[in-house]
Amino acid sequence: MFEGFTTEEIDTGNARIFVRHCWGDGPPIMLLHGHPRTSATWHRVAPMLRDGGFSVICPDLRGYGRSIGPDPAGDHSAHSKRAVAADMLAVAHRLGHETFSLAGHDRGSYVALRLALDHPEVVQRLALMDCVPISEHLRDITPEFATAWWHWFFFAQPEIPERVINADPVAWYRPKADPATMGHENHAELMNAVHNPSVVRAMLEDYRAGLTIDRADEEADMAAGRRLGMRTLILWSSRDDLEQLHGDPLAIWRRWTENVSGFRIESRHHMAEEAPEEVAAALSAFFA
Repeated sequence: MFEGFTTEEIDTGNARIFVRHCWGDGPPIMLLHGHPRTSATWHRVAPMLRDGGFSVICPDLRGYGRSIGPDPAGDHSAHSKRAVAADMLAVAHRLGHETFSLAGHDRGSYVALRLALDHPEVVQRLALMDCVPISEHLRDITPEFATAWWHWFFFAQPEIPERVINADPVAWYRPKADPATMGHENHAELMNAVHNPSVVRAMLEDYRAGLTIDRADEEADMAAGRRLGMRTLILWSSRDDLEQLHGDPLAIWRRWTENVSGFRIESRHHMAEEAPEEVAAALSAFFA
């Protein structure tokens, strides 16, 4: 995977972030993965963007994969999207990029959203994939949403999910992690990560932060009238349940953005693995 990319660890102050990156003649793009993936989820998309001339940055989020973060905090702030966004900004700056474009999928999209809201001067363009803001998910919880996304509320429980997942991480994660679909090296990297109890704990803290401090931060943004000013692209998987549960994602994102467009990608949830050509084409056209 990632032939021609450099790998390194970057110390951001209270975290060590593992990152794959390469330089191209075009503008830089940072790609942020979702749960429970690592930066390897981009192994088909990133080389296509590189071949299109972009500089590409693929970090593991704080605590995921090979990135190491601090111990959890009682209020979950150590794994808040604001803290993780600060990691990503530090990584970009350490690699020599004062401004860059940003794409995030799933949990990575929430980090991308927070980075763009907190530091609009550095994010040139923003692509958000398979998501609406956390606070929008939670605004009107329906039985359908609670049933389909029950894991959000299970992960929020103290200690119990760690015991359940660490008892047999393969059984927990394998149903949505097919090696042939993911790519065998990508799958092996995921399996190695989820066998690390520290990674599992950090991933759960991501969700705990989402229901508490991250939700509060988003509600404060909305109350203050804070909106995304940069051009924003929304992509969602046609065979996932985002549209079924929430309707048109663009209608929701228009409350948060000043310049938004988007469309469906024919795929299940992990679109970078299942529809890499379509994802790379959409990102290339948008970020060019």
